[in-house]
Amino acid sequence: FSFWSQIHQHEELPAKKLRLTKPSKSAALHIDLCKASNPTDALQYLLHFARKPVEAESVEGVVRILLEYYYKETDSSVRLKIASLLGLLSKTEGFSPDCIVDDAINTLNNEKSHQVLAQLLDTLLVIGTQLPESQALRLQLVEVACKHLTDTYFGVRNKCLQLLGCLGSVEKPKSKENEIVAVKDVLTIISDYFGDQDPRVRTAAIKAMLQLHERGIKLQQTIYSQACRLLSDDYEQVRSAAVQMVWVLSQLYPESIVPIPSSNEEIRLVDDSFGKISHMVSDGSWVVRVQAAKLLGSMQQVSAHFLEQTLDKKLMSDLRRKRTAHERAKELYSSGEFSSGRKWADDAPKEKVDTFSVNLIDSGACGAFVHGLEDEMYEVRIAAVEALCALAQSSPSFAEKCLDFLVDMFNDEIEEVRLQSIHVLRQISTHITLREDQLDTVLAVLEDSSRDIREALHELLCYTNVSTKECIQLALVELLKNLTKYPTDRNSVWKCLKFLGARHPTLVLPIVPELLSTHPYFDTPEPDMDDPAYIAVLVLVFNAAKSCPTMSALFSDHTFRHYAYLRDSLSHLVPQLRLPGRKLVCVSDSSGIASSVESSQQFLQESLARVCTIQHLEAQGAQDLLDFTIRDLKRLGELQTELAGAADFSATYLHCQLLLMKALQEKLWNVAVPLYLKQNAMASAAARQILEETYKLEFLYGGLENRQVAIIHHVRLQAKALQLVLMARTRRGQVLVEPLLSVCEKFLQEVDAFQRCFASELPHFQDSFVEKLLELMPRLVACKPVDLVKILQTTLRQSGFLHLKLPEQIHRATATIIEPTGESDNPLRFTSGLVVALDVDATLEHVQDPQTSVKVQVLYPDGQAHVIHPKPGDFRKPGPGRHRLITQVYLSHSAWTEPCQIEVRLLLAYSSSTSRASALKPAWNESTEGLPSLDSSIEGTIPFSKPVKVFIMPKPTRR
Repeated sequence: FSFWSQIHQHEELPAKKLRLTKPSKSAALHIDLCKASNPTDALQYLLHFARKPVEAESVEGVVRILLEYYYKETDSSVRLKIASLLGLLSKTEGFSPDCIVDDAINTLNNEKSHQVLAQLLDTLLVIGTQLPESQALRLQLVEVACKHLTDTYFGVRNKCLQLLGCLGSVEKPKSKENEIVAVKDVLTIISDYFGDQDPRVRTAAIKAMLQLHERGIKLQQTIYSQACRLLSDDYEQVRSAAVQMVWVLSQLYPESIVPIPSSNEEIRLVDDSFGKISHMVSDGSWVVRVQAAKLLGSMQQVSAHFLEQTLDKKLMSDLRRKRTAHERAKELYSSGEFSSGRKWADDAPKEKVDTFSVNLIDSGACGAFVHGLEDEMYEVRIAAVEALCALAQSSPSFAEKCLDFLVDMFNDEIEEVRLQSIHVLRQISTHITLREDQLDTVLAVLEDSSRDIREALHELLCYTNVSTKECIQLALVELLKNLTKYPTDRNSVWKCLKFLGARHPTLVLPIVPELLSTHPYFDTPEPDMDDPAYIAVLVLVFNAAKSCPTMSALFSDHTFRHYAYLRDSLSHLVPQLRLPGRKLVCVSDSSGIASSVESSQQFLQESLARVCTIQHLEAQGAQDLLDFTIRDLKRLGELQTELAGAADFSATYLHCQLLLMKALQEKLWNVAVPLYLKQNAMASAAARQILEETYKLEFLYGGLENRQVAIIHHVRLQAKALQLVLMARTRRGQVLVEPLLSVCEKFLQEVDAFQRCFASELPHFQDSFVEKLLELMPRLVACKPVDLVKILQTTLRQSGFLHLKLPEQIHRATATIIEPTGESDNPLRFTSGLVVALDVDATLEHVQDPQTSVKVQVLYPDGQAHVIHPKPGDFRKPGPGRHRLITQVYLSHSAWTEPCQIEVRLLLAYSSSTSRASALKPAWNESTEGLPSLDSSIEGTIPFSKPVKVFIMPKPTRR
């Protein structure tokens, strides 16, 4: 005990030294600044000092040194750097900057340099944001900002306005001494600078006002007219900020009535602002045009006739002020004459409105979306398309009117614009029905070389309504052409025709004889079932037949046989039909499915509860119970897809427990010397397999809570303890004491790390392996490696079984390789030494961050294995939790005498540095020195797709 206490005392000494050397930061800085002979040297020392971190305890001392040097320094560049450092030091975690506020304000009052003033105001802004609770400080800083707003330098005025926006408020102060500041309304002060001579100050004033809005302070409607005037400013930044301001006011006061200039007419503020922002879509700056187009999409409260005017470049009569019949008759009477016929067309209806008429919308705002969709910058066109989508989703009548414009965008020169237009039309497809001429334009895109665009168009056709049977025929012909030109689109085209048939059964019915090539009294040849085009036609017809029972009367005998074949081979594309003379298998309704899921969930919970009784069974009986339960859970996962993740997770966990139980059986451990070498080898293999399974449990399943992660790490600890015990037993006399000592130290570090990471979960680990280890920890730290191994061996065999409590939802990461299919017997031939590209198309489910974790593995017949990292651009995200990998894998090998198969599979890469446990950091005041560095280096891959076999044949080179 005395030896251990001496070690403990020695361990405390470095901590004391560290605490004593912490304040030396300010001393070192003071020495450096004293050595500086000129401003350049001082600046270099300050730059060097800025790169080093400063502890919270040392900040105040460093600040005092900097301020002392600041008052002495005459060079403005050094003072500027010191002011910047004060702001950086104020952000130090654990340091409260209220002690340096007064010093910073004093330096501000005595400073002559404008740049240094601006930097000091920036420092005060940092301090104010660090102390948001101090009302007195905020008022003091606002007063300082108001005082310096009259500065001649634009940078100082900018910082003052920024400070007012971030810290100013319109609340009445409780104390009387601060009443003077409250009289100056912050909103009024800022709005006074909307007309500043410097455009940068005007921009800063608008942004300060927007900052107040973001902080929850309600802006006044009176600034609307000022914001509208700023829309015609000469400078781009001012116009951009003004557009944002007008939009904010339209959201705050949509129903307010505002007058139209130079008239007696009035209009809703949201309609007026919509017209003004629409006008900005024709602005000279493309940045302003993009911003205006985006904001138009979020103005849902605008009137319908204003909305429709954005699609027409001519001013509609609805948006002109029309004179009444009485006013026109009065004008005619006052002129004293009627139409004499002498003047040319003096009584013709006037299409052009005279100059005295008043427009309710700026003529420049007419056809705003037309201008946006025809803009030279593709960013503006994309923003206009997205805004059209947002407005069309809330207005079905507007969706119909903008349909032609969106369809025209399918022919845009930029692929990104075409793709966005297709996605937008897909989102508003519920409101529209395509005419034949529109469908013709849409289908022309199927010729596009981009796979993304073709697949997006297939998805659009899935959800689109068409008007006539000719449209169905046209769509089918173009899709079959697409299938011939791009065979890899097969699955996407089939899926498209499935939905097309299901949505239009009455339009498909009249053309069924033509599609199936049947004849009333002649037998027609039976088509080839291997033809993808014929399968596409059948998918269309069978899905239409589900809602149209009379259609089956038009089928020939071979069509019924083909239906039976496709129903088995492509059940996800071909629905169950009620055919004459054939029994329909009863499909359970949704309530039946729900009850089956509930019963399966109950079975899963009962299975896990039953396993908890293994502690009271004999060894053989416990192993049999685990075997049967694992078998049941695997089968449950196959039958009930909703519970597949939870069932597989539970089965894998129980498999780890079974392996551990077999490795710790009596026969192996009752002998003093390692006579049973075979059993030792079996136990070593079991320990390795348990470690592999724990990595699968941790990285292959999503939705795990902290408790499940702790249980996984607990099993991993048991496996590592088993490996340690086996190493000590099997190599006794051969292994040196030093390696065993280092392995023991690493193991104890991992136990300590487990305790730190999962401290909140330890109460659930009663009678477990780790609980017993933690109780014995003081003894384990002091004992010899041989004694440690004996304690571990005893603890492993005596520890109880941990009950696994499942979270609400567990998802297993899965991957399915669509291409290559592995069905072709024709080998892929290429010259040896060169490369051939193999297209890989796969769907990924529930994979976190696939760009960094998913790899493609190629296994050659000679045992070589190549791992390929797909590019980030090869991944698409079609929906939540789903990803698509479309990439090319390059194959190469030396010459073979005959074709052989290679295996292609997907791997999920993991690293224990990205483990869920590594995210559970200890509290800020706890040391992290004891955390193990061993686990951070563990990396590996887990196969998570079925391998696909591909025939290849590298040919010898010709000479």
